[in-house]
Amino acid sequence: MTFKDLITLKEIAAHDVDELFHLTEELKARPWMFSGALTGKTLAMIFEKPSTRTRVSFETAMTRLGGHAIYLSPKDTQLGRGETVTDTARVLSRYVDAVMGRVFDHGDLETLAAESSVPVINGLSDYGHPCQALADYYTLREKKGRLAGLKLSYVGDGKTNVCHSLLYGGAIMGVSVAVGCPEGYGPDPEVLSYASELGRSTGARFTEVRDAAKAVEGADAMYTDVWSSMGQEDEKKKRLSDLGSFQVNTALFDQAKPDAIFMHCLPAHRGEEVTDNVVDHARSAVLDEAENRLHVQAALLLLLIRSRVR
Repeated sequence: MTFKDLITLKEIAAHDVDELFHLTEELKARPWMFSGALTGKTLAMIFEKPSTRTRVSFETAMTRLGGHAIYLSPKDTQLGRGETVTDTARVLSRYVDAVMGRVFDHGDLETLAAESSVPVINGLSDYGHPCQALADYYTLREKKGRLAGLKLSYVGDGKTNVCHSLLYGGAIMGVSVAVGCPEGYGPDPEVLSYASELGRSTGARFTEVRDAAKAVEGADAMYTDVWSSMGQEDEKKKRLSDLGSFQVNTALFDQAKPDAIFMHCLPAHRGEEVTDNVVDHARSAVLDEAENRLHVQAALLLLLIRSRVR
């Protein structure tokens, strides 16, 4: 492993992904072989946002590896009473073997990583969701047998942490990503530019278009995310109006390749960004993605904690 922390996928090289995915395969196929791999190790999990998949997958991963996870909400720590992120990072480093943070402000994770002597993992921030993207690409590889040369179409609100991480990941793994979104809902231009530059060496192409049908042409996978995330509830009515023509329904799904799969990070707002018959389609991979969060994160924890130099 060439990285201490996982804050964005910019820190990961292609060979790191290969190592991570190889170990993920082993963990998924033969979990009993790793049952004591992290005995005596502790993961601190900082949650500023509610969670189903992130909390359960990380906590279960540590348990299966023989370790322990501690859930910390703002009311459970002094962060909620004014202690600095720096002091929290330095103190936690004396107690635990890794820290996972699911936070609002991406800068807080950067500070945690800079001030911590143990690995820090981004469980979600306003900027990125690297663990989700890794599970997504692992799932895509399971379904298609490869990654390089594939096309993923992301439709809807592209100004999201998931879309950013998919762009970074696609550039590393050679997966082209087309983002179909309305004006004003595109990904961070710096992320798109970075992915396009790196993609020149991996054969991946990255585009942003204003037409959903054009975005999904030739797609091996279609991806969408909720239109109103936590903290955007006041904007919901406007977002529903702006993004309405980018809903993933069977008519749009049928315009991708005949064997294309549907992907979503969940939770899904059924009837908004995607219809029931696509979420529940025979070619929907949403539950496989959710399960693979557990396996990919178990591999990530194992690699990062074992590689830590005390």
